[in-house]
Amino acid sequence: MDKNHIPKKKQPNNLMHGVKLINIVEGLVEYYGWEILALKININCFKNDPSIKSSLKFLRKTQWAREKVEQLYIDLKKKNN
Repeated sequence: MDKNHIPKKKQPNNLMHGVKLINIVEGLVEYYGWEILALKININCFKNDPSIKSSLKFLRKTQWAREKVEQLYIDLKKKNN
């Protein structure tokens, strides 16, 4: 094995492990729809002419909003498990 290669550790208790932001947003939109999602997280990219692309752009540069979206996703996963 290459000494510079560090094997990835499995994280069975981390619901966010290996989940991409696009999958989070798509999953939330599929489950809630844009209107309910905008009520749950009050950000313009969910309220005004929402799209996956505009949401990803905003969330990638706005940490507080991304944290809210990730937490909603975690809550949804826990609720559905």
